[in-house]
Amino acid sequence: MEYNNILYETDGRLAFVTLNRPEKLNPLSHALRAEVYDAMKEAEANPDIGVIILKSNGRAFSAGYDLQPDPDEESNYTSHRSGMPDTGSTHPQHYDWSRHALMGHWVIWELAKPVICQIHGYCLAGATELASMCDLRFVAEDARIGYPPVRAMGTMDMMWAPWFMPPVKAREFAYTGDWFTGEEMERYGWANYSLPKADLDEFVIKFARRLGHIDNDLLNYNKRAVNRQFEIMGMRTGLMSGTDVEAMSKHRPAASEFGRRVREEGLKAALEWRDGPFGDFRGEYTSKYRNRKLAGANPGSDKPGDSDYSQ
Repeated sequence: MEYNNILYETDGRLAFVTLNRPEKLNPLSHALRAEVYDAMKEAEANPDIGVIILKSNGRAFSAGYDLQPDPDEESNYTSHRSGMPDTGSTHPQHYDWSRHALMGHWVIWELAKPVICQIHGYCLAGATELASMCDLRFVAEDARIGYPPVRAMGTMDMMWAPWFMPPVKAREFAYTGDWFTGEEMERYGWANYSLPKADLDEFVIKFARRLGHIDNDLLNYNKRAVNRQFEIMGMRTGLMSGTDVEAMSKHRPAASEFGRRVREEGLKAALEWRDGPFGDFRGEYTSKYRNRKLAGANPGSDKPGDSDYSQ
């Protein structure tokens, strides 16, 4: 198969799907996500393949959804109706994005073969959703896993945190967007193993080859048996209801502030404003917004007071 945004390779019982836009930290554009889903279906259909490994090139797994998509981007793998990955719906309604993203990730959930996600560097926002829908997660100890959009843009598109983290840490993750290391995410139960980055490739391949000794039919039923237990506990309904809340969060009084800053000052400046009080992500590069007005608290006011936000 020929792809523009990923690499697809096989080696014995293993298939490798590699995000390959390292110059932009592998942003999850429509075309890239569509190619990921197609490559996984290709591996699913190949009887010689037993296990799929999702990984990335460059210094990060992925910085999340593409906030500066190429308007001329074309792909043979997106829907000709929506221009997005085909999830069974064209998602025509206002603020249908999170619903679309979740329905795309169910493709991975329902694959007949297990998917191992190998993570290093940044794994942010939408990338955490992509990783969470994989069956197993192996991470570099110093990986940074977080969800900074909840600071200014909206709630998590896919509210996976309560399903895979201890309750108080799930709240911390979903409320603050702060990053946790790979080592911490193993301790909290989201990751299976955390290792030095230099050891990650060898460890993942060794584990995947062991898993590949199980026949495909049994791998399929093992995966399906676990999935159905999560679904009986309400995971499908819970995640879908989360997309409705995310859509509502885009209608709050302060919702337009981030977009306005993107239009007027550019994406980097808007991200610096978003992360400034937290001192991480884009906030690491500036001290300009360490003490800034709270969005929506006092629109149009330049006076200090209730509209100030301090770390």
